[in-house]
Parts: sequence; structure tokens; C-alpha cells
Amino acid sequence: MVSFGEKKKEEISVEAYLENLTVFDHPLIKHKVTHLCDVNTGSKEFCELVGELATLMGYEILKDLPLKDIQVQAPLEKITSPVLAEDFTIVPILRAGLGMVDGLRRLSPTAKVGHVGLYRDEVTLQPVQYYFKLPVDAAAGEVIIVDPALATGVSAEAAIRLIKEAGCKRIKVCCIFAAAQGVKLIHDAHPDVHIYAAKFSPRPLNDKGYILDAAGDAGDRVCGTVSYKPQK
Repeated sequence: MVSFGEKKKEEISVEAYLENLTVFDHPLIKHKVTHLCDVNTGSKEFCELVGELATLMGYEILKDLPLKDIQVQAPLEKITSPVLAEDFTIVPILRAGLGMVDGLRRLSPTAKVGHVGLYRDEVTLQPVQYYFKLPVDAAAGEVIIVDPALATGVSAEAAIRLIKEAGCKRIKVCCIFAAAQGVKLIHDAHPDVHIYAAKFSPRPLNDKGYILDAAGDAGDRVCGTVSYKPQK
């Protein structure tokens, strides 16, 4: 795991907008990301990999959840042991973000789920909202926004604004691919929100707002509505 903020403390020169970005460098995560990018990876395997990556990343993303002690009857005696003091809320950005929900819920089945429905205008590349709903008590705990790709960042930024307007204060963004443009937008608009990614691309996006060295349209690949496999 590489935290650019920690690198700066070690006097390694980095751009200021990278301070709130953590990129995972675990071998299993890198391995799975490579297979996500492969055009020969089919929809079923793609979905499985997205869920597995969400689980692997979740261990670190959720490391600061508060705990409380409870008493339980162990086989030999009663013991006092910690459990989570609160639930957290997973908020996928529809539709691609849905592929990451089950991966995080495996870590805590009591986690709640909200939804942000946004689609990107193909001409302006700006987000258009069509749905938004959170659990009634989402503001009482941590909120994790999930989306496989943080490219232009406009959808994630809009989701953060909506969630903040609902009263939530502890917000994180979990993505698999993060581009410099999106990371900078989130940093400038919401410097209090930390971003976690499996792969970071410093390169410019293409003219359609896609990350060149990533997996293409993750929503289409999760849902099987497009295939990048070479035609025989």
C-alpha cells in the first residue's frame, strides 16, 4: 500500500492533490487488476475479480472503524471481546459500482447500502442524476462510495456532494482505477475525502473521458453489455 501523503512526509516530491490518495501495492491486488484490464476476461470473471478486489481493499479502508467491548460466552468461560461499534454504509455509483458491494459486505454482513444513480452525458461528460437514496441513519457512521473507475471524477464529486447534503461527514471513495484528473478534482472540491485505489494512472484521459491503461467501460463489462474480446 502506497500513501502519497506518507511519501510527502518522507520528502519525496509529489503533487499536493495526491496527498489524499492511497494506492495498494499488494501482489494479489496487482495480479487481479491485470486480469481486469485483459480484453480476454469475460463478464463472469470480471465481476468476480471486481468483488474480490473490493474485499481485499476493504481490510485497509475499514481499519479505523470504532470498536466496543461486549461479553460473550466462550467454550470455557465468559470473555470480554471487541465488536464493531457501528455499521457503515456502502454507496455504489450506479451501475458499475454495484459490482463492488458484495465484496465489501463479505467483511461485515450488517453493512447498509445506499445508491447514487448518475449517468455521464456523452457530450459534456457531466453527471446527470436520476436516483439517490441512503439508509435513514447513514450519517451516524462511515460512508464508502464505490465505483470501479475514478476517471474525470465528476460522478464521484457529485455523489460526495449529495451524501454531504444528507448530513454524512465521514466519507471515503473506493475505486479500482484512479486517474490524475479525477483525483485532483476530488482533492480540490473535497479535501476531507480520502481516495483508495488499486491502480493509479497519471496519464491524461482520452477524448471520451476513459482511462487509457485501465479496463475500459467497467459498467458494460460488469453487466456484459459490451465485450472487448478480439473478433475472430
